[in-house]
Amino acid sequence: MTVRAGGLSERWQTWVQADPGRPALHAGGVAITRRDLETMVVAEQQSLAASGIGECDIVAWLGINTPTMLATLLACERLGAVFLPLNWRLAIDELVAIVRHAGVRTVRGTADLRAPYAHLRQAILDGGGAVSGAAQAGDLMLVYTSGTTGTPKGAMHTAAAMRANAEAAIAVQRLDERTRALSVLPLFHVGGLCIQTLPTLLAGGTVCLHPRFEAGQWLADVAAWRPDTSLLVPATLRAILDHPDWPRADLSSLRFVNSGSSVVPVDMIEAFHARGVPVAQVYGTTETGPFSIALAPEEALGHVGRVGWAAPGVQIRLVGTDGRDVPPGEVGEILVRGDNLMRGYHRAPDAPTFCDGWFRSGDLARLDAKGCCEVVGRCKDMIISGGENIYPAEIENLVAALPGVAECAVVGVPDPRWGEVSVLVLVARDGLVLDPAAIRASYESKLARFKHPRRILVLEALPKTALGKVQKAVLAAAVQQL
Repeated sequence: MTVRAGGLSERWQTWVQADPGRPALHAGGVAITRRDLETMVVAEQQSLAASGIGECDIVAWLGINTPTMLATLLACERLGAVFLPLNWRLAIDELVAIVRHAGVRTVRGTADLRAPYAHLRQAILDGGGAVSGAAQAGDLMLVYTSGTTGTPKGAMHTAAAMRANAEAAIAVQRLDERTRALSVLPLFHVGGLCIQTLPTLLAGGTVCLHPRFEAGQWLADVAAWRPDTSLLVPATLRAILDHPDWPRADLSSLRFVNSGSSVVPVDMIEAFHARGVPVAQVYGTTETGPFSIALAPEEALGHVGRVGWAAPGVQIRLVGTDGRDVPPGEVGEILVRGDNLMRGYHRAPDAPTFCDGWFRSGDLARLDAKGCCEVVGRCKDMIISGGENIYPAEIENLVAALPGVAECAVVGVPDPRWGEVSVLVLVARDGLVLDPAAIRASYESKLARFKHPRRILVLEALPKTALGKVQKAVLAAAVQQL
């Protein structure tokens, strides 16, 4: 067994040696001790080595959340291999394209995904794994972006960067041996894997791992297993709030919940706060670890709608279109620098990524006088109408809290007079009818006239990524056809 210094396994091993019989995971109603999980890691390492996997080889994983997935990640680290978690919600052709681009040597996963698994194995046999790759010693995880704004790119993370990310997440969230984290988001995303799941294990805590998110099961396990934290995204927050068990749910064990992945509607945050559960937002991207900007649990109640301050070891800047830092209160693009960032894009050395060591996120935010950060949207989502900047999140936060609104999104469409105008797209709650005139009246006195959406449309659903982010480019294209 090879445990490399400065990585994940080094810290994990200290907990195995300290108390091997202590639970590390709960999955499928079964408690898995640290010793059990370590045994799984060793078995996966031996199995991969026997199949010829070694330094810099890429191992893909296609499956739902399982302890074996975590064991495979740690096994790859010990072999010097690279772990590639695949989004099982993608189409088969999309998965095959990723496998071929990455240069995957082998694919493993869970039995419930036999059909796509077979296609990927065939792609590898047909030469998908023979592509010359660009993995280097120390690389550990390759994660492809969700592709909301174009062709997915593979972010390559080193073991040292993942360790730095975990240390920052542990520090800000106050994770320790007593932590009980309920993990329900897909581990094929850096959010589901690296904000709470891995950090909790590396802090000596215990993770209850759900194979997939189900609002009813989340509420049931909060009451029965009594976690003190859980990571959610706006789509799962909404599903929980809409569940019939929400009003009487026992949330007393929760010290806080974390949320992120996109701008979190204030009404969702306040609904949890009304039940005494702080929502501590975290900001990051696939490329930044992702734990880059965050609110500590004790800061959450006093900073509703904010994502907080730079995490330990992370630096941030907000810059204008001229590349200069903007003053407090003004909107600028988030730039991030730190040891938790990706090394670069896999097999895309010329992709624009860093500027003088700073990662350009493409996200827009403003800082208050104390340096607390509020994310207002994406650079590409910003609407410039008649020379004025419109930030969709500002409108969405007002409308999302209105009665009858299940979801909403604001997109920009071309306009011959103003260059662009905003369009508000709504999804109604089941059985309800939305009145556009009432919607307009709700923001009449709260938004400057130039920010008012020129059209209001009601659709059955919004196009989304696997993690619930609205695909605004897809939505804007659809709106132009209506």
